[in-house]
Amino acid sequence: MSMAPRTDTQSPAPHVADSHDLIRVHGARENNLKDVSIEIPKRRLTVFTGVSGSGKSSLVFDTIAAESQRLINETYSAFVQGFMPTLARPEVDVLDGLTTVITVDQQRLGADPRSTVGTATDANAMLRILFSRLGKPHIGSPKAFSFNVASISGAGAVTMERGGQTVKERRSFSITGGMCPRCEGRGSVSDLDLTQLYDDSKSLSEGAITVPGYTGGGWNSRLYSESGFFDPDKPIRKFTKKELHDFLRREPTRMKIAGINMTYEGLIPRIQRSMLAKDREGMQPHIREFVDRAVTFTTCPECDGTRLNEGARSSKIKRISIADACAMQISDLAEWVRGLDEPSVAPLLTALQQTLDSFVEIGLGYLSLDRPAGTLSGGEAQRVKMIRHLGSSLTDVTYVFDEPTIGLHPHDIQRMNDLLLRLRDKGNTVLVVEHKPETIAIADHVVDLGPGAGTAGGTVCFEGTVEGLRTGGTITGRHFDDRAAVKETVRKPTGTLEIRGARTHNLQGVDVDIPLGVLAVVTGVAGSGKSSLVHGSIPAGEGVVSVDQAAIRGSRRSNPATYTGLLDPIRKAFAKVNGVKPALFSANSEGACPTCNGAGVIYTDLAMMAGVATTCEECEGKRFQASVLEYHLGGRDISEVLAMSVTEAEEFFGAGEAHTPAAHRVLTRLSDVGLGYLTLGQPLTTLSGGERQRLKLATHMAEKGGVYVLDEPTAGLHLADVEQLLALLDRLVDAGKSVIVVEHHQAVMAHADWIIDLGPGAGHDGGRLVFEGTPADLVAARSTLTGEHLATYVGT
Repeated sequence: MSMAPRTDTQSPAPHVADSHDLIRVHGARENNLKDVSIEIPKRRLTVFTGVSGSGKSSLVFDTIAAESQRLINETYSAFVQGFMPTLARPEVDVLDGLTTVITVDQQRLGADPRSTVGTATDANAMLRILFSRLGKPHIGSPKAFSFNVASISGAGAVTMERGGQTVKERRSFSITGGMCPRCEGRGSVSDLDLTQLYDDSKSLSEGAITVPGYTGGGWNSRLYSESGFFDPDKPIRKFTKKELHDFLRREPTRMKIAGINMTYEGLIPRIQRSMLAKDREGMQPHIREFVDRAVTFTTCPECDGTRLNEGARSSKIKRISIADACAMQISDLAEWVRGLDEPSVAPLLTALQQTLDSFVEIGLGYLSLDRPAGTLSGGEAQRVKMIRHLGSSLTDVTYVFDEPTIGLHPHDIQRMNDLLLRLRDKGNTVLVVEHKPETIAIADHVVDLGPGAGTAGGTVCFEGTVEGLRTGGTITGRHFDDRAAVKETVRKPTGTLEIRGARTHNLQGVDVDIPLGVLAVVTGVAGSGKSSLVHGSIPAGEGVVSVDQAAIRGSRRSNPATYTGLLDPIRKAFAKVNGVKPALFSANSEGACPTCNGAGVIYTDLAMMAGVATTCEECEGKRFQASVLEYHLGGRDISEVLAMSVTEAEEFFGAGEAHTPAAHRVLTRLSDVGLGYLTLGQPLTTLSGGERQRLKLATHMAEKGGVYVLDEPTAGLHLADVEQLLALLDRLVDAGKSVIVVEHHQAVMAHADWIIDLGPGAGHDGGRLVFEGTPADLVAARSTLTGEHLATYVGT
């Protein structure tokens, strides 16, 4: 075998295609970014750090990921683009070297009652095919096992043209679905408690209806008393069967009532349409209170909560029905699937096996496929989205993660780190927004934004290696090796909250006494039953203020001032000083600029092209009519007040001519939770996840409660902000409150007076009490996973 002689002794010059190994960002100005220019290495793990609100998400999600998505969308035809979300080009001068971006964010999965972990990950689709092929007895296609498909049948004549003649033929069709007909695939049925709707001992003219808005002789009550279907002076308990049906369930009927043409409708459908169809969070407080009292949700008696009809439940593989399979813990289901040896469906079994193994590998083996998607925490939802990418053959892709360690016990963080490194080692660029030092430590490249939050942030303070960050002198660098010490002395409880035989979800008859008057922390690996114990066993009644991780709802018109109720005292103060109506000082009411309707910008929809938002020329983005801006309070008009930061407004409303105690109290609470940099009129849609949770905490601090229940308050908090949160928790306890925190952060555990540790594992391997006592005892014992990690953290 002959070889051509080599004439050159030096290695050949690198190919020009291999020179594009950087993502270049030049002049980024999205949100609070101040002309940021950086170069990010490709096929490396880059972590973006900085205090909450410093601009990390603006750079990674709103600039790099958004532009990549927009450019991909532009490759489709105009027709296809018409069906896609329109994306505006980010505020940036140059974006070079972008690759396809896959975003794995913390947006909650859809809270539709028919959305489950199985439907969100395609595991259900594969199971349905499996049962339609192997299930005995055979009942039909995969649709027969879907709780989203109802069984329907029909028949009739079809007219068609054939050979120049009109021919009529009889056709019939039927679809066999798996939906339970009683609960329509929801697994639970809602019933109205009739005793909460009316007092049957009274007559309508005596005010029998007790529904809010149906009392006091208004049109809602006159509709029934003057309808003529029944005697208004007769007690409801004496109504005949027909009268009671007309009163409660009659279909909409057009008729004249008190000389006016109206639609009469039974009380139950009317309440369902007017009240129950609305989102609970959007209801007025008194309506929400009524709905919570009057509506009861119970497991569907016909399908026993499985969502499937009898036919779907009757078909089985090895004595297991699809309902049994979906109810199993995923780690157990993976073992069951591994035991199926059927060559006829081998490719399907392999794909299903990979999906289920990915769940276990990512630390979600404790879930079941029938778990409603809306009940997953933000961290769990993010990890569910990661499952599709774990086995992917794609390389040279940019993966963008938003705090993937949220909701993870220190024991699980190592597993998440391994997954991020695995994605990188396949030749992908991995960008991670993160606060946890354990994940920052594995980065190849670190970008630290700051130095502060909001307008005080938006610049790159450091760019380089982790070692460089430690000595770089930035806030993140200075706090990187911070370790909270275990308290030497702990507070004495003033009482106890007894929980006996707790069995919510995976809890296995837990008996525990939660001390009151101290800082109590409930901890344990993800899925060990912490939230089930706290939210399922502590009655959310009088004196209990619960701050969970549910998302804040709000449009671009909502801002911190409207959300916290701060705008009400401000409007009243303006109205009182100027002798006009408070409604003038609302951009959503009479004071709104007529040109932009109080939005401050005018949106032009350009169909499949990105819409354009231009500042309103009439009000110059101030959102109010010119005449309203002539009214002043303390030398400022309403638009100038809304442009203030919380810190500035706290001083403004604290003393002098603008002294408003009600407004000052709200501003003090916002400042206490570390939101002093937010402007009062900043749209809620621009707030980060950590900022939204602290805004919710500030709002709840106004409630008169003796027990505060917080669910992972450190989510989205920078290392420097954790100290401030601990100081706030201390202030609450010192003021006589009881604080119960579900938390994974070791600093909060070390700072606790009492720790309740659940475990030892997740799912059916958890749900037991493995330790209760002081942090010092937990560290000394090292008897649980939490104890080992806390001991390592405090350096003992």
